[in-house]
Amino acid sequence: MPSPAAHSCSKTFRGYPCCHRQWRHPGHCRFVHGYSRGFTFWFAANRLDACGFVVDFSSLRPLEAQLAAQFDHTFLANADDPLLEQWQALHAAGALDLRVMENVGMEASAALVWEWANALLLERDGGRTCCWRTEARENSRNAACYEAVPSWFQP
Repeated sequence: MPSPAAHSCSKTFRGYPCCHRQWRHPGHCRFVHGYSRGFTFWFAANRLDACGFVVDFSSLRPLEAQLAAQFDHTFLANADDPLLEQWQALHAAGALDLRVMENVGMEASAALVWEWANALLLERDGGRTCCWRTEARENSRNAACYEAVPSWFQP
């Protein structure tokens, strides 16, 4: 999908070491394993701001903080993981920093951070900007993308 507006830019955040498992997977992905996740966001604007930016990258610090809180040195578990009680007990014991998600996979993570970015942009820019694509990367070989234009964005 091309950018929905004439002006676009991207920003990458890297270095969020976390672990997860896909308990339904018949292969090795059912075991706890970890990656240093990274995320790239593509932004579009129907007009540039007063500084000539689509998005002022320094204004994305709240998004960066949200990424760190969710993915930096955390253990991600699916909400329906049959071992969730054990993960919660290990969290309570201080052995891991648990985050429960609907789905810990990269595809679902890309969609989740797309939502976060657009919530920030809508509140801050009132519809002037949007995030139209996200990439959630687990390593140099594997990534998943989510692409959508929010219904409120008018190019």
